Amino acid sequence: MKNIQEATRLFDLLYFQLKNFPQSKAFGYRNKGNWVHFSTEEAVEIINHAGRGLLKLGVKPGDRIAIAAYQNRPEWVMMDMAIQQIGAISVPVYPTISPREYEYIFNETEVKFCFVGGADLYEKVTLAQQNVASIQEVFVFDERKGCKFWKDIFTNELNSELEQLRDAVKADDLATIIYTSGTTGNPKGVMLTHHNILVNVMDVRDITPLEPGDRTLSFLPLCHIFERTTTYFYIANGVNVHYVGTDNLGGEDGDIQAVKPHFFTSVPRLLEKVYEKIYNKGLDLTGIKRTLFFWALNLTKSFEYDKQYGFIEGIKWAIADKLIFSKWRAALGGNVKGIISGAAPLPMKIAQVFSAAGIPIREGYGLTETSPGLAIGRFEKNGALLGTIGPALSNVELRIDSSDGNYAEGEGELLAKGPNIMKGYYMKPEETAKVMVEIDGDVWFKTGDIGKLVERNGMQFLKITDRKKELLKTSGGKYVAPAPIENRFKEDFLIEQIMVVGEQRKFVSALIVPAEEALKDWCDHKNIQWTTLGEVIQKTEVLEYYQKIIDMYNPEFSHIEQIKKFALVGATWEAEKTDGSEAELTPTMKPKRRIILKKHQDLIDQIYEGQSVESPN
Repeated sequence: MKNIQEATRLFDLLYFQLKNFPQSKAFGYRNKGNWVHFSTEEAVEIINHAGRGLLKLGVKPGDRIAIAAYQNRPEWVMMDMAIQQIGAISVPVYPTISPREYEYIFNETEVKFCFVGGADLYEKVTLAQQNVASIQEVFVFDERKGCKFWKDIFTNELNSELEQLRDAVKADDLATIIYTSGTTGNPKGVMLTHHNILVNVMDVRDITPLEPGDRTLSFLPLCHIFERTTTYFYIANGVNVHYVGTDNLGGEDGDIQAVKPHFFTSVPRLLEKVYEKIYNKGLDLTGIKRTLFFWALNLTKSFEYDKQYGFIEGIKWAIADKLIFSKWRAALGGNVKGIISGAAPLPMKIAQVFSAAGIPIREGYGLTETSPGLAIGRFEKNGALLGTIGPALSNVELRIDSSDGNYAEGEGELLAKGPNIMKGYYMKPEETAKVMVEIDGDVWFKTGDIGKLVERNGMQFLKITDRKKELLKTSGGKYVAPAPIENRFKEDFLIEQIMVVGEQRKFVSALIVPAEEALKDWCDHKNIQWTTLGEVIQKTEVLEYYQKIIDMYNPEFSHIEQIKKFALVGATWEAEKTDGSEAELTPTMKPKRRIILKKHQDLIDQIYEGQSVESPN
């Protein structure tokens, strides 16, 4: 692979691609059903037009410019690089947050201009603009009457000034301020330099099976550091990026079949939904086809990375691959070399099923503050271990600190050190100090996650066991980690969401949001009339079935961790609310436990007053 060391700023990556492997379809998207592509050369021309346009607007190095879009698109990436080239700082924001949150972020960063795309974003941002004195103008990526179009700023003037400013940008200059989701209180702006992110790009570039000209899908939000860094990594590899939404991925006319990707990133829930569709298709089969389907599916339970099979076992796997697994690969386009899952724990069952079928899935772990990657499962032999995330990236050091808590043997808070660690939280030095600790003269970042390092074949694999701040303490003084319990129960088709409860209570209980479609199918099978989710979850048969699910998984946990009681919730927790109430999830789909507890306080009180279903365990 071409030496990338010449790239020291993020925008250098596009010039690196232009010089070494220019692509005719570097970036693509669907416009009214038709694919539109930009070559590497066209992309460079656009970011230069936009960069000169920003200069004409009066943007100077260090100024903050916001970007928001409901769906990933080439314009997002091009504007990001245009901002970087003149030494300004991009402030990406989630499209789903409220005008009040926009107001907070824009005021703190003193944003000068905003570029938005899709749905009601223009209205939301202009509403926030009324209370943000710094914003001079809002531009749209889609032409719209009464709005200023982003291409209207394009110009060929000020070329020499653009070149001078581009040359003056240093690797350690601030490239972006990314606001964390914020499960409690206001979000914090994470300051990342060009070098912070580039180090991650280079580390990941060396361990993924991609070549120039390969095709990938991009559907995770670009405003999140996971997909943002991934996009730079794609550019560095000369990969053709197709920006799509999540609403048209599957099916014969979907984006997966149209693109036939070699690679993409995902979150566990999307992969779980793909698995659920595969499983449900299996249920619809009859006779020998159904028998073969579930025989092959059952075979995946014994899958391990790099496992060598004997002659008879090898024949079984070959038959399963030809008759069953090949169809699963075809459903994902037939070319997938790898998938990296991040943002939430990946259920081991999902990693097994897909990887066994020849669709290699690896898990990545990191935080916005770490640009984001800290550890990723490798695609080469002995580079991945089920039940763990993977080894640390080459420029990252990991350390387990058990000094401040009563942890299980080998466990403690995960600390990280490396050139990918943020400069700090914007305008919040006190908050920055809280997450940094000095040990033996070195400064380490405190991730807030509990984990351990697992040794195998001379390598250390990271395993995350819980969030430090989310440990529950029962009234008996016992600590319970909710995340492993929740992740295991969410593997069941009938559970969409679950939150373990038990802080200062005698025992552990749970709030469960049923998976509506799966529950409808179950009710149809049991001849139970479906009305609404809120009414159906009151039915005795439904409650009894969920009790069976609780009883099935409970034995996997210690007595203190077992769910003794539960209550079903009749509305899905969401990351965006239209009724003005607080969202129960962050934009990255993590539960805001404080909000959920507050909203369901009455239901929780009923659980502990003995009015809800009780487990016999």
